[in-house]
Amino acid sequence: MDMTGIQPPLGMLAELTHRCPLHCPYCSNPLELVTRADELTTEQWLSVLEQARELGVLQVHMSGGEPLARPDLVALVARAANLGCYVNLVTSGLGLTEDRMSALADAGIAHVQLSVQAADADLADRIAGTRAHARKLDAAALIKKHDLPLTVNAVLHRSNHHQVAALIELAELLGADRLELANTQYYGWGLRNRAALMPTPAQLAAAEPIVRAARQRLRGTMEIVYVVADYYEPYPKPCMYGWGARQLTVAPNGDVLPCPAASAITTLPLDNVRDHPLADIWYTSTSFNAYRGESWMREPCRTCPRRTVDFGGCRCQAFLLTGDAAATDPVCSLSPSRGLVDAILSDVDQPAFVMRPHPPPRAPR
Repeated sequence: MDMTGIQPPLGMLAELTHRCPLHCPYCSNPLELVTRADELTTEQWLSVLEQARELGVLQVHMSGGEPLARPDLVALVARAANLGCYVNLVTSGLGLTEDRMSALADAGIAHVQLSVQAADADLADRIAGTRAHARKLDAAALIKKHDLPLTVNAVLHRSNHHQVAALIELAELLGADRLELANTQYYGWGLRNRAALMPTPAQLAAAEPIVRAARQRLRGTMEIVYVVADYYEPYPKPCMYGWGARQLTVAPNGDVLPCPAASAITTLPLDNVRDHPLADIWYTSTSFNAYRGESWMREPCRTCPRRTVDFGGCRCQAFLLTGDAAATDPVCSLSPSRGLVDAILSDVDQPAFVMRPHPPPRAPR
């Protein structure tokens, strides 16, 4: 423990780039994507990895966008692995060739998380905005060929929720060690498309017994993680074990965030690794200390017995729904703003998706 009483972080999400061959309408990346010209250089990322390990980070999750878009990915994996970190690759699988997979395995990649958009090619490719499904299946085969642990991740929403059983079957066929069935979180492009993505109560009711039965059947073979649709829940999801408690995120441009969606809080000042050491940001920055502990809480959170369970809910969601990041998460049934969520759930309109674009090649001048 540092002299401040703050524990060092366990994990770091390294968002290497916002470039991605997919256009998924549920993407949690911000609407204003970081351009390639603004990304950290190889040397800067190597420094971030070294600082993270010195800080105490043991798990590095290399993500994006699509991390395979970075030609230096193998070098970054090798440095993190040589520092003693468990390195997880979070990927769409597009661009994962035999040579690239072999190089990543040799560099020390420990685990791969592969996204799928649906259980069949037609729907999956429509959601991804490009023909990707067949290439994902090929990527899964490459991962298993190199005897690496595989997590399959499927973001659930109104257009694919009916395929929960088929997604479990697909993960089995791919030899997945772990399956994440994650109901959409409404940040970035996910928030922009919330009305189109929101599952129906009937879909959620149908999914729960399917997941429960599959967990029982596959116990000891494949772990299934089901992330609930929290707008429908009486209490909010926990915020990363507490704000600034165990994890940090480094964005493609070097901004350091207490959670992956924290850039949504436009009133929150963010420090950048180009300007400040990572340890200083973790321990002393305004952003990381803004909602640590309980002193920031108001009623009903301040005296609620659940405050050590859900930590007041999601700060980003509170800001996006109320304009105040210190408010009780409106998902909570005890929140004075719960009516905002009820109004969203009562809207049955389903507009077309707005697909995530590619970031422009250069930042505007």
